[in-house]
Order: sequence, then structure tokens, then C-alpha cells
Amino acid sequence: MSLLSIEGVTQRFGGLTAVDSVSCAIAPGTISAIIGPNGAGKTTLFNLISGFQKPVAGRIVFDGHDITGMAPHRIAARGLVRTFQLVQLFPDLTAAQNVEAGCHLRGSGGLWAALARTASARRELADAAATARELLAFVGLQARADLPATALTYGQQRLLEVARALAAAPRLLLLDEPAAGLNALETDHLARTLDAIVARGVTVLLIEHDMSLVMRVASRIVVLDFGRRIAEGTPEEVQRDPAVLEAYLGGVDLAAGGGSAHA
Repeated sequence: MSLLSIEGVTQRFGGLTAVDSVSCAIAPGTISAIIGPNGAGKTTLFNLISGFQKPVAGRIVFDGHDITGMAPHRIAARGLVRTFQLVQLFPDLTAAQNVEAGCHLRGSGGLWAALARTASARRELADAAATARELLAFVGLQARADLPATALTYGQQRLLEVARALAAAPRLLLLDEPAAGLNALETDHLARTLDAIVARGVTVLLIEHDMSLVMRVASRIVVLDFGRRIAEGTPEEVQRDPAVLEAYLGGVDLAAGGGSAHA
């Protein structure tokens, strides 16, 4: 059974069809990737899955429930959480406080309980602080816990975003270009972190330009071009697909798995 099922999803902006009848399924306990050249519709598809846009046709089913057009916060509360292309941290908060903020989806006390400092609210705050420390250690940022988010390197900020997303206890984590701006050592650490995330029971779906990372971590790849799905399969199958090779003509050598695509 699929954890996420995308069924004939379409999105248009005026006369432009950004996503054109795309269908695919994401199995639980896996890392899957969506790749494609610039303008292929990858981020638009993420926006549709996570509720930031509503498709004009098709439907999206998560964990057996139709979430098509559902508000982003309701989708996240169901266990589908995403990050974005651009780092979106709270700059005035420490790394630990940023991760604590990600715990709010699991909280139950509400605003008045927090203001009144009820026993349950105090427990939730303590639990959030403990969760933040554990997740920072998980992504290798335990030594940066009390530093402002702005004091972290770009690569560390990317990992902090992942930790904050994990704080919401997702079942499916959508990562939009997590390796953007990372050097080789940081990308290697990210790859190992992604494997560890799956080992925690979280399914991962990512958009990524770095083909070496995609070929290393993804068990299944969906390829988009001009809003349409042109291929889907294992990394080996995608590397040999004529339609994929044509779409990437003049870009990355997928068979070599190196460099960054023009996606």
C-alpha cells in the first residue's frame, strides 16, 4: 500500500500548465526523488501535495485519506511535513528554540494553557526542549544548540530545518532541494542523515538538483519535464531511459551520477 498517492494531478497558471496529469505513488519506508529540468513543475507539485496550492484536477491521497486542497497546517498535522527551497528559520531564535517551534503541531494545551503555565503546558514545554536537543544531536548540531540560527553556516541551517521538520513527528517528509548550497562534505553528511531518518520510520520525498546525491539515496525516481511525468523507476532504470536522456541533453550525465543538473 502506498503512503502517498498522486492521481492525475493538474495545475494551471493562466495559459500555462505547470503540472499536467501527473500520477505516482510513494511507498512507506523509502527515499524517493523528483527530478527534472528547470520549469519541469517539481516545486509546484510539492506545493500541491502540501496544500499550498489547490490542483485544478486530480486528487492527492495520504495514508488513505483524500487531502486534496486541504489547508497546509491540517496536512502537516496529519503527518506530512515539508521544507522549502530557501531557508526559512526564525533568525532571532537559537537553534534549539527553532526546533522547539516545530513541536507545536504535537502540542495539545493551546495558547491559554501556555499563558497560564498549567502543569500540562509545562510538561509540553519540557518535552519540546528535550526533543529539540535529541534532534539536534541526531543531525549533528548538538554543539550549536544555544547559538542563534544566523550564527550557523548555510549547511548547518539546512540541517536545522530538517531537525525542525522532524520535530513535528512526520510520517512523510518532503525536502525541497536539501543539498542546495552544500559542499561535498556537507552533502555526504546529508546523505547519511537521510538514511538515518528512514531508519527512524519516516518516509522521505525530495526534490534535488544534485544527481550524485539522488542516485546514492533514492530507491525510486520520478522525472518531470514541462509538467508531465516522463519516467519513473529505479535509479538504474531512469539513467537508461531515452526520454530522460533527451530531457537532460546538454545537462548532467545521469549515468555518471555526477554534478548538478540544470533542473
